[in-house]
Formats: sequence, structure tokens, C-alpha cells
Amino acid sequence: MQLQVNLKSSMKIVDIGELAKSSGVTTSALRYYEEVGLIQSVGRSGLRRQYSEDTLLQLALISLGKAAGFSLEEIKGMFGKDRKPDLPRPALHQRADELDRQVRRMTALSSLLRHVAECPAPSHLVCPKFRKLLRMACPEGLPYEKG
Repeated sequence: MQLQVNLKSSMKIVDIGELAKSSGVTTSALRYYEEVGLIQSVGRSGLRRQYSEDTLLQLALISLGKAAGFSLEEIKGMFGKDRKPDLPRPALHQRADELDRQVRRMTALSSLLRHVAECPAPSHLVCPKFRKLLRMACPEGLPYEKG
């Protein structure tokens, strides 16, 4: 006696509406992601596209990639031919470094704004802390301090 297993039947299938609800991604975005090759439907039930449950993982990775500032084309390259994640570690390190730089700039900007809002000096330009924070917020230098 030989046992045959149909893997497709054990894979949970969700329709586009259910996937949109579960993922928080609109159906129009799901159709667009499919059009550009980020996700792939496994079939249709009537007019409704159907997806494997694994698509939720892909959507989570797409969301993470977008939040990190990667383009959809860059994110598409982070999936192998089998649609499984194939994350390029050097690119991830590079993007993390960029985010760290942005965090430092934004932290300096936040400190600058708080100081400006609370500084008792009659003019912010004579306040040493303001000038220091301003230099930190503008790492390329201040225009009036060049030369």
C-alpha cells in the first residue's frame, strides 16, 4: 500500500478579502504587489484571487522593508525564485547604518527644537548650547561659519 500526500490540499488558502483583513494591506495594494511580482496568487475562486497562507509572511516582510526605506524593487530582490526570503545581509547592514545616522540627526533636531522652545537667552544666536546643537543638526556646516 502506497500513501500519496497532496501538499496543496494541506496548505491553507485565503481569498484576497481575507488576506487584506488579516494583513491590513488593501486589496488594491495586493493586486499591485501581484502585478509587480512581489506576491503570487495560487488561483481564483470565481473572480476572487486566492493566496497561500505564506503570503502573510511575505506581506510582513514587504511592510518591514517599506518601513526601513527600501523600494518595492529592492524588496522584490529580497525574495528568491521560490518566493522565500533571501535577505541580503550587506544591504541590510548598510540600510541600518543609514537609519542610525537619521536617528542621530533627528535626535539632534529634537534637542535643538526643545532648547529653542525653552531657552531664556534674549537671542538664540548668542546661546552657546543653541550654536552647538545647530552644528550637530547641520553636519555639513553652517553657511555663515564657512571660510
